Amino acid sequence: MDDLIGIAAVVTARFCPLRLYLDRQEEHEEPPRYAVCKQVSYHLGTPFEPDAVWEEVCTVLPYAGEEERALFEQCVTNCRGKEWPRFSDHDVPVTSTALGIRGTVDKVDPAVPSFAITRASEAPQAGVWGADRVRVACFSACVRENFSLEVNGGWVEYVPSGVLRFCTPGPRDRRAMLRAVDAAKKVEEGRVPRKPLNPPCTRCPHQERCAPGPRRLSELL
Repeated sequence: MDDLIGIAAVVTARFCPLRLYLDRQEEHEEPPRYAVCKQVSYHLGTPFEPDAVWEEVCTVLPYAGEEERALFEQCVTNCRGKEWPRFSDHDVPVTSTALGIRGTVDKVDPAVPSFAITRASEAPQAGVWGADRVRVACFSACVRENFSLEVNGGWVEYVPSGVLRFCTPGPRDRRAMLRAVDAAKKVEEGRVPRKPLNPPCTRCPHQERCAPGPRRLSELL
């Protein structure tokens, strides 16, 4: 399993393989924003007491402060009072040997059958974000291969917005997935990728290391 590529790495490579290359040189903890949304997600579809869930958040994030509390209140306000599907299993490790990828799907229910991924981003006005379409494509392949379930897509929980949307990846999404898997594998092999023509540099933590203008390899490492 060590030679399998993480789905998170695949999604990063979809935008910019160079960012994935630079990310691998640093240690990364789970973002606090995701940790808050993830804890709220566990309780969606069931009655819950916000104070009790906040205590769980503080156990997961002992350093949680005003920013995390404000996000938590936003999630609770937007998610409560809505109908959310319940899933039988949570945090299920999945793989696809055919694609050479692995990940952990947030929620699965073989009886439906269906799965869901939890996101800490705000929902777009319609549909799901392009990155999430690739995520769903990856997890659909893994769920089908691991559990022999006929799924043609999956749910995306945009917890801060209190929005749940079903995503059915199309051929373009699966092509993007295949290209991203190939790019991520090359990074795993130690190859230094080139910077794409139009990467999302404004949201990249490494933008000062490789932009603006060309850089020598020694400046990136």
